[in-house]
Amino acid sequence: MIGYLLKRLIQMTIVLWIVSVIVFLMMSFTGDPVFMVVPIDATDAEIAQARRILGLDQSLFVQYAKFLASLVEGDFGRSYVFRQPALDLILERMPATVEMVAVAMVLAVAVSIPLGVYAGAHPESRISRIIMAGSLLGISLPGFWVGMMLIYLLAVQWGLFPSSGRGDTVAFLGMRLSLLTADGWQHIILPAFTLSLATMAIILRITRAGMMEVGRQDYMKFARAKGAAPRDVLYRHGLKNALIPVVTIFGLQLGDLIAFATITETIFSWPGMGKLLIDSIYRADRPVIVVYLMLVALIFVVINFLVDLLYTLIDPRITLK
Repeated sequence: MIGYLLKRLIQMTIVLWIVSVIVFLMMSFTGDPVFMVVPIDATDAEIAQARRILGLDQSLFVQYAKFLASLVEGDFGRSYVFRQPALDLILERMPATVEMVAVAMVLAVAVSIPLGVYAGAHPESRISRIIMAGSLLGISLPGFWVGMMLIYLLAVQWGLFPSSGRGDTVAFLGMRLSLLTADGWQHIILPAFTLSLATMAIILRITRAGMMEVGRQDYMKFARAKGAAPRDVLYRHGLKNALIPVVTIFGLQLGDLIAFATITETIFSWPGMGKLLIDSIYRADRPVIVVYLMLVALIFVVINFLVDLLYTLIDPRITLK
């Protein structure tokens, strides 16, 4: 186990280093940040001085060395727009994004797993075909269109839910959380459902395919022959052995939702990391963009590592090497 952990730690470090190179090069060729920190009427001398202060008058190699050293120290610079440490801005917005993604993933799993198990166990039934048609619709519909339709119908026309914002929040362990208030739950339902729809459909289809595969295995036939209850056959014997691809997709979708909740957050004016990223791109706020990209890369490698560990809990035959 120790050897495996060391190997994965080295792999994650290499991945993050490669991401840092890509991020640095991408930021280096997307405009001159000097004009974000100097006044509009700045003289050539003031612009040159700002460029020296930012270290942009040095070679790319030297700039990257300083950039990498700052990343290791956790110093991502200050936002050009907000005049605050970029990392603090991202961490301030992170609880809002994590809340929305957590509710979306719980909703997706709670709906997709039972429906996927049923559809896999009864692939020829009419209900199963309706379920699969609905999953295809969930994959096909664009998220931004679903969000706008939900706002129009449930918020504007029927007034059942708020159309935007995060609602009331309370302080908990140094964070502002909305899931601890009734108003926060009212605000999170629409964006969380919008975010969960495609994931729900994908997990449903993967679960159905896995159940259809394991349903043909001898141990499933043996369990039925022993007189085991249908529910036990499906969930204790079938679902457990079909979970490996489901867990893989779950991990990928979790990272994907955290990283790319930007459209949903923009539509619902949800004050999370995604909306901050969009605003920072519009304003060319490079430090905030760098923090976001590096944090997303870290989230992905950590989630993949945890998914690999989870494999061994689901199937003891899998060993870590």
